[in-house]
Amino acid sequence: MTRVDDGVFSGVAASARRRLPRLFADYVDGGAHGEWTMARNREAFREWGIVPRGLKNVETVDAGVRCFGQEWAAPFMLAPVGFAGMLHPDREVGAARAALRCGVGMAVSTFSIDPMEAVAKVGGAPLAQIYVFRDRGLTRDMLARAAQCGMDGIIVTIDTAITPVRERDVRNGFRHLSRPTLMQMAGMMAHPRWCLGMAGRGTPAIGNLAAYTSAQGIMGQAKDMAAQIDPTLDRAGLEWLRSEWKGRLVVKGVMHPEDAGNAIAAGADGVIVSNHGGRQMDPSPATLDVLPQIVDAVKGRGDVVLDSGIRRGGDVVTALARGATAVSIGRPWAWALAAGGAASVEKAIRALSQEVADILGLAGLEDIAALRKRGPQALWKL
Repeated sequence: MTRVDDGVFSGVAASARRRLPRLFADYVDGGAHGEWTMARNREAFREWGIVPRGLKNVETVDAGVRCFGQEWAAPFMLAPVGFAGMLHPDREVGAARAALRCGVGMAVSTFSIDPMEAVAKVGGAPLAQIYVFRDRGLTRDMLARAAQCGMDGIIVTIDTAITPVRERDVRNGFRHLSRPTLMQMAGMMAHPRWCLGMAGRGTPAIGNLAAYTSAQGIMGQAKDMAAQIDPTLDRAGLEWLRSEWKGRLVVKGVMHPEDAGNAIAAGADGVIVSNHGGRQMDPSPATLDVLPQIVDAVKGRGDVVLDSGIRRGGDVVTALARGATAVSIGRPWAWALAAGGAASVEKAIRALSQEVADILGLAGLEDIAALRKRGPQALWKL
């Protein structure tokens, strides 16, 4: 299968692939079906250039942005990534510390190894990603936990009513088996650095969900809980969630303007334009392609964040020029965590932030407000 380029993260991605057992490397790397959507997300950015401008005062460039009620030092956040805690012993808490030090947003996945309570203790007002489960009592309990530990808001993901075939995961038995096979165990043992790091953290569990399942081990827990995601979730279900949660509510997985309008009408404070990084519908349009229509549908009634395919500072600036409030990155920070823990995540965030600032300056833009004012005129269709 064709590998999607990793942009500014290529070094850490290559290192992570060497360090990780294939089971987890393919989990991060792979997409649904033929992985066409994953590739299309990247190709869409290559169709746009950013016009260089001179004779502008860009001695100081400010890439900060306000999004989801928070002030971020750069216009991006760390997306929720399931099982991230299996990539490095620093786990999700380490990534949260890196995000806090760099002043960017972060969301913790429902399927995180570190529970949301541990991530919230780091500070920085992370958001909790929430799935609506068949058992609404379980969902209510997760909402109560999010409120009790001071989560700044929740992100409800709506594009996972069905889990499609992800061929790499099928080959590796990821989430299809209740316990590791001998072949999987051998694959893990072939990566001693990873094994030693994981051994030092005890028996892994999906910390956010372990209390809700009797299944043992992360594979069994994941299989059990994924089957409990409610495939009947509709606008009425979203309105129910809005009535249960009094804080900020963001809807992730929006790819159609009607869905965006329905989300806002149901009380959402913002949407995340996402095709799950190519891990759900395949083939699907690139998120960058559908972004302008969704921005038009939201009509300024909430923030619009672009997810899927971001690898470079130019990608971030392109997305914002086409109407996004900010962007969300998933695989890039997962690769950075796998390669070198929290320190690597921090280094990667700072590298991407610097690229954004460089691009803004070279485009003659002193801040994000100036970029918004110029809008699509900052771009050139290639």
